[in-house]
Amino acid sequence: MRYRRRSGHSIKNNTKDTRPANTSSTDPDALSPDIRSNLNHIRKTLGNSSDIVIREIPIEGEEEPYLAILYTDGLADQNIILESIMKAVAHIAKSSEKSHPDNSQPFDGKKILGDISLMNKEIQSINNYKKLFHSLLSGDTVFLVDGLDRGIAAGTRGWKDRGVTETSAENVVRGPREAFSESLRTNTAMIRRKIKDPNLWLETMQIGRITQTDIGIMYINGIVNEKIVQEVRTRLERIDVDGILESGYIEEFIQDKTLTPFPTIYNTERPDVIAAELLEGKIAILVDGTPFVLIVPALFVSFLHASEDYYQRADISSFLRMLRYLSIFISLLAPSLYVAITTFHHEMLPTRLLFGLAAQREQIPFPAFVEALLMELTFEILREAGVRLPKNIGSAISIVGTLVIGQAAVEAGIISAAMVIVVAITAISSFVLPSFNMSIAFRMLRFPLMALAGSFGLFGIFVGVTILILHLCSLRSFGVPYMSPFAPLIPEGQKDSILRLPHWMQLKRPRLVNKNNVKRRTSTPPQKSRE
Repeated sequence: MRYRRRSGHSIKNNTKDTRPANTSSTDPDALSPDIRSNLNHIRKTLGNSSDIVIREIPIEGEEEPYLAILYTDGLADQNIILESIMKAVAHIAKSSEKSHPDNSQPFDGKKILGDISLMNKEIQSINNYKKLFHSLLSGDTVFLVDGLDRGIAAGTRGWKDRGVTETSAENVVRGPREAFSESLRTNTAMIRRKIKDPNLWLETMQIGRITQTDIGIMYINGIVNEKIVQEVRTRLERIDVDGILESGYIEEFIQDKTLTPFPTIYNTERPDVIAAELLEGKIAILVDGTPFVLIVPALFVSFLHASEDYYQRADISSFLRMLRYLSIFISLLAPSLYVAITTFHHEMLPTRLLFGLAAQREQIPFPAFVEALLMELTFEILREAGVRLPKNIGSAISIVGTLVIGQAAVEAGIISAAMVIVVAITAISSFVLPSFNMSIAFRMLRFPLMALAGSFGLFGIFVGVTILILHLCSLRSFGVPYMSPFAPLIPEGQKDSILRLPHWMQLKRPRLVNKNNVKRRTSTPPQKSRE
């Protein structure tokens, strides 16, 4: 491309006449009209990093560059840069040579940026170093022109990611198999593919002084409660930390109560779950770099529902939900009830069963509480080891450890066979819960309840359960009662809590979560065929 200076002097001698005044005196972070000064500052700030590509394009016959193209190797898509960016620059050069064959066209930086902007879809103006570094290190390509104290960033993000794969933590028999990836833009696109409504709004911000992690807030305008949206914005804006690497960082900063084992923010890696929650009037928080998306507000019943409940028939879904609620009581209370009955309440057992348990425990040197504690701790260690070991040997270690250690402990007279059965049923019941976070909460509460059962019997269990229920009723998630629709009791909410009634009977959205556009559909029942 051939341009000539507005005068015949060199760049340094003609700076005052041809370029805007440098605003760095008032704003030290502002870009300078001198492109060489900007490039030196960028190289110094980035430590001359080898993955930062800076291409300088000088005017014919001049040593100083008039145009600089900057991008980060590995974050920017090379195909977009070569096919779009470089073609745009070549097109500008070719058109300028045809219109001014005598090299008489003056150096016009604004026209250059304008021509480049027309050749690219995603364009963002840059007037300070903060925006420049954020765009550059996010995968965008930055253009700087000599004589202008601003530049532009073209969207060329195209790093390698895991792509859309099948979910591994929330498997279903019937339903979509796709899961979120670590790319924020991919995740937002997957949600928009399911909800094609213009009222699905997305707000973005950056959190983390060093990481500058992109955070997205998605909600459906007209359905969501605006007060909750504002509360989410306020809590996110309060976060002042050097880095955000996963959505768990955000969860700890914005949750209502810290001193509780129960999760008050729901997370999932399934796009269909997020779409369903957005239709309920809830808010999704997406974090770049993780496939787990947060949902607020979160209710206790949300952690016991699976996405498959809405894909199966209502009777099948209701039966599976009742199994989950039964599994909660088994995983939480089975060891405690065994300890309390075998220690204090022998009269509650049939005579033959009592004699059989007494014969088994005759050679056991430990009381029932210590026996249960040893078995529960051993199983928790085996479960954690199975998670951390490589997949090829993790399952084998878990199976071998459970069978060999359990059988050897019974034969050695350390543990009774009945205790092994109780612990096995308890462990299996804990796997029924769809949410891993809620399962961990019940696993943790199992130990203090066993201590109360070993000390006070059934009375201790009743006291512990009462305290647990009162604690659950005191929790809130972004101002919404955690135990709704049970406490407070909402009759309309019972249609989708323990039981799931058919879709055509669920006319309204959750009242405490959503106060706008409450109706899902009209009350007209489905038409039956006439024969």
